Amino acid sequence: MPAWTDTERPQRLRRGWRSKFHEAFRGVKKGVRGQSSFFVHIFFAALAIAGAVALDCEVIEWCVLILCIGGVLTAELFNSAIEMLFKGLDEAARSRWYPCLDIAAGAVLLASITAMFVGSLIFVYRLVRFF
Repeated sequence: MPAWTDTERPQRLRRGWRSKFHEAFRGVKKGVRGQSSFFVHIFFAALAIAGAVALDCEVIEWCVLILCIGGVLTAELFNSAIEMLFKGLDEAARSRWYPCLDIAAGAVLLASITAMFVGSLIFVYRLVRFF
């Protein structure tokens, strides 16, 4: 870390909380609008929420379902961010970055499969208790 004097130290911009939240929401909006696969995840999240309402899930089941939905959507946003970075690279750099795209897509797949299994366990348990 460089040893700066007080007069040489670069000034950091202080951003308020409103500005930070505005930037974060803008990032979510860009991530959602830029990816068609995000809407697939939103569709299945809506199905899971409708199923939880219809099967009268308990609070702990709601918490687990919401965590799973949030995990999948978060993984998709990270994947979208990596894809946007990839698009800004030149051709030489892109050839080295293809594994990163595969890993990011794999993270979304793993999060989705995990959420599917957790949701299936909750809904099958609820259906068995219902009948």
